Amino acid sequence: MEPTARKPGYSTVRDRHDRHDEDRPIPSIIAAAAPTPHDPQAEGFYTDALRELVATGLPFLLAGTYAVSAYTGISRPTKDLDIFCKAGDSPRILGHFRDLGHAIEIEDERWLGKVHKGSHFFDVIYASSNGTMPVNDQWFEHAREIEVYGSTVRIVAPTELIWSKAFIQMRHRYDGADVVHVILKQHDQIAWPRLLGYMELHWEMLLVHLLNFRWVYPTERDRVPRWLMDELMDRLRHQLDLPQPQMKVCRGRMLSRIDYATAVEDWGFADVGGEGEWRDE
Repeated sequence: MEPTARKPGYSTVRDRHDRHDEDRPIPSIIAAAAPTPHDPQAEGFYTDALRELVATGLPFLLAGTYAVSAYTGISRPTKDLDIFCKAGDSPRILGHFRDLGHAIEIEDERWLGKVHKGSHFFDVIYASSNGTMPVNDQWFEHAREIEVYGSTVRIVAPTELIWSKAFIQMRHRYDGADVVHVILKQHDQIAWPRLLGYMELHWEMLLVHLLNFRWVYPTERDRVPRWLMDELMDRLRHQLDLPQPQMKVCRGRMLSRIDYATAVEDWGFADVGGEGEWRDE
């Protein structure tokens, strides 16, 4: 029998991916719940998309609402799939679906592409919009496996799921409730030292989410390790004794490009990252 042909560039990725899998078994989980597509006809698109993603042999993770539902038991409508991958694999994934006849969109080169078929689509995400969250090998080392629409796929781990949602705080979308519920239901599966490492530069944001959790569920405060609260509060105490920073900086646009625009455009605060115009506007 002739060996199955592989697309150029795919075999190296797949073989490296497979060797890594042999070193560490991937834990499987049963989803506590699943979201409901806004459009029932989207389920067929999602089924085909996941099957094609698995067939490529390229590493990817299912995240977003599907991960939240799996870990918390909360079921809610969703309009798409969130597929996380490494930046180097995003062109391969997008190109694969382009070759299948799907419409491809690069919404923002810094972090997001989309695959469309009619009115249905899924996101290909390889970083956060503010540049703080590149998807790397560590995300795959701690992933779980789950069955979704007939395919066995990897799902982002609770630790990275929190990290992926920590900065989504806009006027029209706030993922703080997702963070709270993942902590409530998966506290014993969260690698707290790893989460602190991810958020080392933005430890105050982690403290904000933990205080939010404590306020929302006061009887469950012990689900967050005492050592972590002590560490963050000690940082805050020391910070309070320091002089004010000299550079006026507004980090708000890491949360929302629009809601904090006035601070940068009119009030003299420095932005954390650059901002450009939309190509088609």
